[in-house]
Amino acid sequence: MSKRKAIVEKANRNFRITKYVVYKETALDVREQFWSFLGAFIGIGFIAFIQSQQFNRLENILLIGSFGATSVLVFGAIQSPLAQPRNLIGGQVISAIIGVTVYKYLPNVIWLSAPLAVALSIIAMQITRTLHPPGGATALIAVIGTEKITALGYLYVLTPVLSGTIILFVVALIFNNLTQYRSYPTNSRLTRVFRTKKRNE
Repeated sequence: MSKRKAIVEKANRNFRITKYVVYKETALDVREQFWSFLGAFIGIGFIAFIQSQQFNRLENILLIGSFGATSVLVFGAIQSPLAQPRNLIGGQVISAIIGVTVYKYLPNVIWLSAPLAVALSIIAMQITRTLHPPGGATALIAVIGTEKITALGYLYVLTPVLSGTIILFVVALIFNNLTQYRSYPTNSRLTRVFRTKKRNE
C-alpha cells in the first residue's frame, strides 16, 4: 500500500469516527432528554430541598456550583469515562481535599491559591485516574467560596462535597437504569447486579 493511499484511508476513517461522534452527541432523542431532565431535576432538587430545610438561603453550603456540572455528566453524558463512579466520587473528594489544604496554607493570596488549587486537583485526578472536570470547580470553591464555606475546613470534604456527590450518584444509579435504553455505570457487571437486585425487590 502506498503512503498516500494509507494517509487517505486514515483521513477517511477519522472523518467517519468524527461524523459518528458528532451525530451521536447532537441527535435528538426525546427519551434521552426526558431521563436526563428527570435525573438532574430530582438529584439537584433533593440537595436543594435538604438545603432549604436545614439552612436559610443566605447560608447556602450544601448546594455548590460544581454539582451542576456533575449533573451534566452523570445524567446527560452517562457513557463518558468522566461520569463513572470512580471518577465522580474520587474526583470530587480528592479535589475538595486539595482545595481545602491550599486554602489553609494560602488563605489570603488568592492570585496564587486559586490557580494552585485547580492545577493540583487536575494533576491529582490524573495520577489517581479519577478525572472529573467539575472537580476543578470543587477545588476552586474551597478557596474562593463564601465565609461559611471556607470556615468548614476539611468538613467541606464530607459535606457538602461527599454527601452531595453520593446523592447525585444514587439518583443517577436509579434513574439511568429505569429504562432499557440507558445503563449506568458502563461497567456491565455492576449494572447487571443493580438491575437484578431491582427486579427481585
